[in-house]
Amino acid sequence: MAIKQKTKSLKARGEDLSNTFFQLDVLNGKQVTDAKFTPFAKKIGEAGFTTLTPTTLEIFQLNIGKLCNQTCTHCHVDAGPDRKEENMDKATLEKCLKIIASVPSIHTVDITGGAPEMNAHFRWFVEECSKLGKKVINRCNLTIIVANKKYFDLPEFFAKHKVHIISSLPYFSEGKTDSQRGDGVFQASIKALKMLNEVGYGKEDPDLVLDLVYNPNGAFLPDDQASLEKLFKRKLSTKFGISFNMLFAITNLPISRFLDYLLQSGNYEEYMEKLVNAYNPMTVQGLMCRNTISVSWDGYLHDCDFNQMLELKVATNGSQHLDDFDLEKLKNRNIVLNQHCYGCTAGAGSSCGGEIA
Repeated sequence: MAIKQKTKSLKARGEDLSNTFFQLDVLNGKQVTDAKFTPFAKKIGEAGFTTLTPTTLEIFQLNIGKLCNQTCTHCHVDAGPDRKEENMDKATLEKCLKIIASVPSIHTVDITGGAPEMNAHFRWFVEECSKLGKKVINRCNLTIIVANKKYFDLPEFFAKHKVHIISSLPYFSEGKTDSQRGDGVFQASIKALKMLNEVGYGKEDPDLVLDLVYNPNGAFLPDDQASLEKLFKRKLSTKFGISFNMLFAITNLPISRFLDYLLQSGNYEEYMEKLVNAYNPMTVQGLMCRNTISVSWDGYLHDCDFNQMLELKVATNGSQHLDDFDLEKLKNRNIVLNQHCYGCTAGAGSSCGGEIA
């Protein structure tokens, strides 16, 4: 199904915000705006932390590439059809597999992108992770399933390997969805959801889990997750006969294309004030960066996917890449913090699995 993209990636446009150092300068009031907010590293003191340290490594998350069939206005990855170079090769994926197999506490492999399915080695990697007995999460944009006939069998492939599907759907209406993700996205997403339902996803089989992700289409925080889930379930069932398991409400973090949106719309300072004022110390204990390692397409290690997109590598001397992966050193690191972290600690909190507190 054809999807009309509204823009190109920041990188393709040659924008200043494609530079991660420039983004960090903006967040710290050194570029574009002089607005400064309490450093997040000081704020965590309210939760009883002097530094933020990891717990047990349970989730191995990898961004398999920035190539995507969509160019969403809120994308923190700055992914798109023009990001063809940043794709994880098989040798790097093999290094990932060795680590996944050697660390018993890793129970989940979380694959994201871009559209991860567009990586040439995606299916092979999923199969190998399944052989290791690991739970596999795939963060699917839905539209890739119907984008080209070579992807039409993805629902069957996912079901065969019991892949947990987490898919973004900004809203249950066409207008709001397409304004965020491109013309035609909503109808393509509905078709893909029906295909997933047809093979058993989102129904009674506990091995075929289909979760949706909601993130606001504007400069505001998400509403209560439980209420949104009830609303989405009712609307999607009534209008389209679609069922799913859970809905995750995720806060848009002020980085990459969403940061660009905030600046262009004049909402940056107000949005940051909302995040800072909504800071909830009860979320710190459960932040995803504490039990997760995030691996970039070129093999570098980060505390989370958002740090990865800002090129903030783990603060571990001698273990910042798959080639020198050292579990003991990583256990003893301090997690790298910056102003974007307010997005994960505002209100009920926000993680790859939705609300925290």
